[in-house]
Amino acid sequence: MSNKKLSTIAKNIRRYRKEKNLSQDRLSKEAEVAYNTIVKIESGENPNPTVDTLERIAKALGVSIENLFRK
Repeated sequence: MSNKKLSTIAKNIRRYRKEKNLSQDRLSKEAEVAYNTIVKIESGENPNPTVDTLERIAKALGVSIENLFRK
């Protein structure tokens, strides 16, 4: 894992995913995005995911996209 500071989005995705007891693989399937995309977002390697990707992840997590941006 890199030493990059994790974004609010990355932290929130990880937090909501863990609250729902979802693995990164399960979330990727439910959100219909590549597993590697989830890993890169959560690790900070992809700090700027597309709006479409964020919408899919938020829907799979059962939260609004705005919740992913909240500190």
